Order: sequence, then structure tokens, then C-alpha cells
Amino acid sequence: MPLPRPGRPHALAGLAVAAVAAVAAAVLPTLATPASAAPPAAAPRHVLLISVDGMHQSDLEGYVRRHPQSALASLVRAGTDYSQAATPVPSDSFPGMLGQVSGGTPRSTGVYYDSTYDRGLLPPGTTTCAGAKPGTDVVFDETIDRNPDALDAGQGLPGLPDSILAMTGQPRSLINPAKLPVDPTTCSPVYPHQDTRANTVFEVARSAGLHTAWSDKHVAYDLLDGPSGSGIDDLFAPEINSAAPGGGDWTTDNAATRRYDAYKVTAVRNEIDGFDHSRTTRPGTPAIFGLNFQSVSTAQKLPASDGLTGGYLADGVTPGPLLAGALDFVDGQLATMLAGLKDQHLDQSTTIILSAKHGQSPIDPALLDRIDDGPILQGLDTAWTAGHPGSGPLVVHSTDDDGMYLWLSDRSPVATSFAATYLRSHNGTGTDIAKNPRAYTSSGLGQILAGAEAAAYFHVPQSDSRVPDLVGIAQPGTVYTGGTKKIAEHGGALHDDRNVPLVVTGPSRGNALPSAHGGALVATPVSTTQIAPTILVALGLDPNRLTAVRTEGTTALPGR
Repeated sequence: MPLPRPGRPHALAGLAVAAVAAVAAAVLPTLATPASAAPPAAAPRHVLLISVDGMHQSDLEGYVRRHPQSALASLVRAGTDYSQAATPVPSDSFPGMLGQVSGGTPRSTGVYYDSTYDRGLLPPGTTTCAGAKPGTDVVFDETIDRNPDALDAGQGLPGLPDSILAMTGQPRSLINPAKLPVDPTTCSPVYPHQDTRANTVFEVARSAGLHTAWSDKHVAYDLLDGPSGSGIDDLFAPEINSAAPGGGDWTTDNAATRRYDAYKVTAVRNEIDGFDHSRTTRPGTPAIFGLNFQSVSTAQKLPASDGLTGGYLADGVTPGPLLAGALDFVDGQLATMLAGLKDQHLDQSTTIILSAKHGQSPIDPALLDRIDDGPILQGLDTAWTAGHPGSGPLVVHSTDDDGMYLWLSDRSPVATSFAATYLRSHNGTGTDIAKNPRAYTSSGLGQILAGAEAAAYFHVPQSDSRVPDLVGIAQPGTVYTGGTKKIAEHGGALHDDRNVPLVVTGPSRGNALPSAHGGALVATPVSTTQIAPTILVALGLDPNRLTAVRTEGTTALPGR
């Protein structure tokens, strides 16, 4: 099967609902205004960006078909539905979200994942930089919080979790600098926002004197502030991997994830009303604001939660009971935000963009093959050192969810070819959806690119300090995990990872066909990186102020 190139869209294969419908119906007449109707000239313009992490285009289509009076259906009827939208590769949270707000793939942003390796930086804690050997893990997840176990990441708020709305809108102060890689030139810690090479729509808006806000799942989403470090006025980022009241973290139980997501929706509702996320100050409704939802993602990943089965039914299309409930939850929360916009008379001046940072694989439970990648990589290192005594381990960093990304200690053609050959020849046994043994071949990979091929895949030189030395495109159904607590993952390059919803409502130039659901349909391939220039066009700002737009030639979405 031809390998989709990152950043180049390709043709892709094909709460009670009644309560949600009632709220959606209340806002539907306004949302159904023809897409060509522009807001009043004097009205400030706004963009509400929503990422339903894990959601597929097939999920949106099925939900709208089953719930024609839902809030999601009202968006589709009022806007443009891009049915062949693809995320960047890797289809993971960091490159996916950064793509939406920068217009770029890792080629421009330099961000491949939230757990990578950089041959130009020094390890965390380095204080004597002169003569220090560069090369270090770069991990921007909950582990960099001052307190990873606290929902407020260590701010010390009393009365958690329900006091979380009082969390700071400047969460960079909650990052532990001792956990960050070090710049050898300045001998200073590198914060997430300093790690991206491309600016963001938040920075462009701020430079134009506009107010910005965002809500996401880690304080590491300081990343979205961009290289200037000043893109987002109000960043609400409660730690999703902190300890939840019922045990585990907020992702191990779907009811907990919904509760967590509801905090972020409350923050957005406060911002719609013109307040900051905590409803303390009143800076006015942001020009760009929004949030990500995690409820759908955890309902896809968990085998079961709250007494309900997770994932999809055996037909490989229909959401199971847990996922169906999570979609209903998101729809209900969307309805409350739409109602808030109408209450504040912002519905005619707000462009709404709904998409996802990433999809999730596999949709079809019959394809699942859980593979423990630990022994595979250990075997690779053992084979390498046996043939190269004294060389040390070959793999210096790996990130494997439903794709494989390896950084090697030796970047020579001999070493990269050795790694690729080993992985192609390695066969073993994983477990299927029922936890029964299931054989796998070629380390669970369908295609392997190593060395110069891996760099060319991302359109960067092999000398780039961040690019992986080996990229493994998984066979459909492969999930790398040492246990049986996951039935889906993301981070790869397959259809299920990348074909996400993309719906845009608000003033447009047209150029789309009518859809079966009453809105406009664009069935040609697009990329979620096109969201960024589309946001700036909606605000009357120049998309070419984004460095990734200039580098990659990213255009606004057709018809917008």
C-alpha cells in the first residue's frame, strides 16, 4: 500500500440524546444561517476551535445519521464538512494540535511527539555545559509538572478537584525546570514553547492586539505559546494524568474523563461570557479560544469502564456502549457552548471549527494485535552489540504506540539498515481483543523507513537533530503495549489514525457541494494543518505571517 506522505493529504478509504437534541434545537435556527452570510461589519470576530481527540470522520457521519437533531448535526448542517481530512504524521497530540495552530508538519515545527530525542540538546539537570556531550531525551508530558499527581500540577489549590477553575492561566510557572532538556549555548532549560520552530495563530493574533485563550490536558501545552512564549493570554491546563478521586488518573475511568472535560467546557463558557477561564477577570471574549475533549479517546482505548464495553462493536463501525455514551457527552457539552454563544449574541460573529488532533486505531476490534515492544527493542540491541562489541545499545530512544519511531546511537547507513533488517525479520506473539495469543510478523510493522528514507519521509535533511532514524508504519491493528489494558492507540500513519472530522461553520466563500445532511460537503483531500490559515482568514489576518504556511505552502481550507 502506498505510504501517505506527512503533510500531503491523500485519498482515504472510505446524557440522554433527547436532552441534547432539545438544547441543539434551541440554537439550530441561528446556526442554520446560510454560510455566505457575513457577520455585521462592526462585530468583533471570533474563532472557537474544538478538538475531539480520537474521533474519526466515520464517527461524525454515524452520529449525525443516528441523531439528526443533535448539536453535531446542527454544525454539519450550518457549515462545511471536509470528509477527507487527514492529520499530520505522527498522528499524535503534539504534532496534531501544533499542526492545527501553526499550519505545519514536523518538517516545519520540529515537533514529532511529546517524547522524542534531540542530538543538539543536553540532558536535564546539566549545569556545566562547556564540553558536555549533546544528545538527550526530550519528554514533554506530565513528568515535567512540579507535581504530576496533582490536577493543578503543583499550584497547591485547596479543595481540589472542583476548585480547579482557580488554576493559573500561566501554567509555565508549574513546569519543573530541572526536568527540562538544556540548551548548550545558553546552558538554560528548554521549555516546550522554545522547542517548536514555527509560530502559531495565537502569536499572530496577539501581535494584532487580540485576546487569546486555550484549554488542554498538560501544562506542557505551553508548547502552543510558540517561540515567542507569549501567544496565549489564558492557558487553562489541568493535568489529565494526575490522581483522580476514584483511583488511577483521569484517563483510566471514562466517567472521570468526562468530569475532567466538563471543567474545560466550564472554562470556555466563562470565556464566551467575556471572563477569563476562572471567571475572575473580564478581558472580553477571546478572538481565538477553545479546548480539547478526551472522553472519546479514553472510551476508544479502554476495554471496559463504568460497567460498559469500550471501543467499537464487531462490525468495526458502530460505537460500543461506552463510546456511544462518550459521543453523547461531547454532543451535550457542544450544545451548551453553542447556547452560550447565542446568549451572548456571538453566534453570528463566531467561526466554529471542530476537528481532532488524532484518530485512533484500530476501529475494527478483530484486527487488534497487542505487541510488547520491550523485548523487540531489547533483541535489536542485543543483536547489534553482539556484532559490534563495545558499541553499546543501538536504540537511544523509542516512542511506540501504534507506530514505531526510533532514535539510534549510530546514524550510519550500516546501523540504520541493520535495525530495519532486524525488525523486518522479527516475528512473535501478541494478544488479540479476547486476550488470546495472536501471531505477528515483521515486528507488527507493514513498512519500515530508516536513515535517509526516514528523513525524506518528513522532508528534512538526515542531519536534522530531531528526526527519527527509523519510522515504522504499523500493520493495521498493531498496538504496542506490555499489557491488555488498551484496545486502541494513536501516533501512527494509518487511515484510522488520520481520517478525522473537520467541520467549519461561519462566513465562507462557498465552493462546496451540498451534503446529505443539509450543509456543504468537500470530499477532496485536505489536511488539518489547513485549519491554521483558515483561522487567520476568519479573523481578517494574513496567513503568511505563519512561518509554516510559508515553508510548506499551506493554504486555507477550500470554500473558506
